[in-house]
Amino acid sequence: MKAVLSKCLRAFKADGQLRFGVIGVIVLLLVIILAPILAPHDPYSYEFVRLLPPGSEDHFLGTNHMGQDVYSMLIFGVGTSLKVALISALISGALGVLIGGLGGFLGGWVDQVVSEIINIFLMIPTFFLILLIISLFGNSIANVMIVIGITTWPGNAKLMRAQALSLRERTFVRSAVALGETKTQILFKYILPNGIFPVVANTTRSMAGAILTEASLSFLGLGDPNIISWGQMIYQGKSYITSAWWISAFSGIAVILTVIVFYMLGDGLNHVLNPKYNYGRSK
Repeated sequence: MKAVLSKCLRAFKADGQLRFGVIGVIVLLLVIILAPILAPHDPYSYEFVRLLPPGSEDHFLGTNHMGQDVYSMLIFGVGTSLKVALISALISGALGVLIGGLGGFLGGWVDQVVSEIINIFLMIPTFFLILLIISLFGNSIANVMIVIGITTWPGNAKLMRAQALSLRERTFVRSAVALGETKTQILFKYILPNGIFPVVANTTRSMAGAILTEASLSFLGLGDPNIISWGQMIYQGKSYITSAWWISAFSGIAVILTVIVFYMLGDGLNHVLNPKYNYGRSK
């Protein structure tokens, strides 16, 4: 355990992008935990004066067209964005790892079928597919997370398939086959654990894409109106952009900064987990 912690600490110090991403995620998590303390008002309260500009008394970032405190809405919107990012990325990562690993390890007709399915999904305009599914099944936040997850797995599947194709030829896998271990045992004990590292980095970057997708759906009026999210704030403020710019502007900035944090974290993990780099290794 001490060696693992030491390696993680060296990697954290060596890679600036990883350091920025980790610190950014910690800050976001602290905001979620401390949201009731950081938010001065109930974000669902409509009792305040409408369209107060930033800097007004008791309203640091002003109020929106319904009298809600913009700053409090921003604080509580962090939880929505991270929930969407995490759950959709977990769904995407799990599907990609299982499908890609199965195809690459088994090979033959299974790999051909998996490859064709991946290619079909990659050819389909993902965002328009998401729009179609949301229109058919509803725009609840649960549907949004599930749809984003099941439409973004092909990238992870391609990475895992390539890893499985390489790993199945390694000596330790061939030794496991010679010792009589079943294909299921080999897949879950050797192939998936050793090939998952590029998928982890890619899944982290896809969390940024999930946040952007949720914001885009909300901006088009297809987000969940019963929750507070940055996308909903941008959608609500677009009609007032010339007279009350702060409703959309601050939520848009929050989306941009959060996306940058996850992209940095993903790139940093890619550097650390990539064998070409020696981050975290002893000299």
